[in-house]
Amino acid sequence: MTDDGELLLVALVELVAGAESESARYEDEVLALLARHGGALEARLTSGETEVQTIRFARRSGLAAFLADPDRQALRERYGPAVPATRVLEVRPR
Repeated sequence: MTDDGELLLVALVELVAGAESESARYEDEVLALLARHGGALEARLTSGETEVQTIRFARRSGLAAFLADPDRQALRERYGPAVPATRVLEVRPR
């Protein structure tokens, strides 16, 4: 989609083996940045090794701004190898 309307995402987050607590702390800090870009965490579920997050952005451009946020980039550098691998899927109600 190319419009700048609302965006609903599901993120599949694989916490780093042996560093699950640190990976989860990284996620805590990164998710706290969502609101400044019109984003909101709707659900966060975990198995201990994997997280499933449902995230909504008021505008599609909010995701791009969130991904480019310098504070997010600084967190990635700070947590280094504990930053989890994430797969993001755009979804919509059926």
